[in-house]
Amino acid sequence: MNITARFTALALPALLIGTALLASAPALAGGAAAAAPAVSDANIFNRNLKKTADPNPPPWEDGIHDPENEATHALQPPKEAYAGLPTTTFGNHVDWVKALDDGLLRPRWDRVNSNEEPFVMDLDIVRPVKASMPDVVFPHRQHTEWLFCSNCHPAIFVPQKGANQISMSAILLGQKCGVCHGKVSFPITTASCKKCHSKPKPEGWTPPLSDATLKNPWK
Repeated sequence: MNITARFTALALPALLIGTALLASAPALAGGAAAAAPAVSDANIFNRNLKKTADPNPPPWEDGIHDPENEATHALQPPKEAYAGLPTTTFGNHVDWVKALDDGLLRPRWDRVNSNEEPFVMDLDIVRPVKASMPDVVFPHRQHTEWLFCSNCHPAIFVPQKGANQISMSAILLGQKCGVCHGKVSFPITTASCKKCHSKPKPEGWTPPLSDATLKNPWK
């Protein structure tokens, strides 16, 4: 490519952008509103960051059920169904694990056989956190009292040490823990951080040095 062709290739995109700006200038000068996304739309993709005024609306107002269907109005509103259950400050304001521990709920393990007993695995897994946040404790007992192992393994979590890379970004995007949390379990909010980050760092803990720091010959 000669110099003239190279200059043309570099200058053409800038020329097109400048032409587009000049074309839109009269409209802007005339007071026409420019199309711009609203600030509130910045995180519209993230269901975990969406706040609702009423976490437990009746079925005909929840945006899920058909309000024109008569059967919808025959359903029991959540606030009536949740009456008497222990409360919390996030999610749908029900502490489901405490309700289970207190014997207020007894999930049915088998759709056909009501006497079928659950397979409960009482095993806590500690996931160290490199940052200063407390480490994460995953309790299998509370999860397996509700769910069978195949709900999570192996499609969401590979049952092998070191095989699962989990980050808050992935969770907030509905992956890993976020597959359930924010949908059918408590959401990821500042009020619920300590539900998972529950193991304090040991005394004298210091954050590990990054690979870049360790490899820097001038440190």
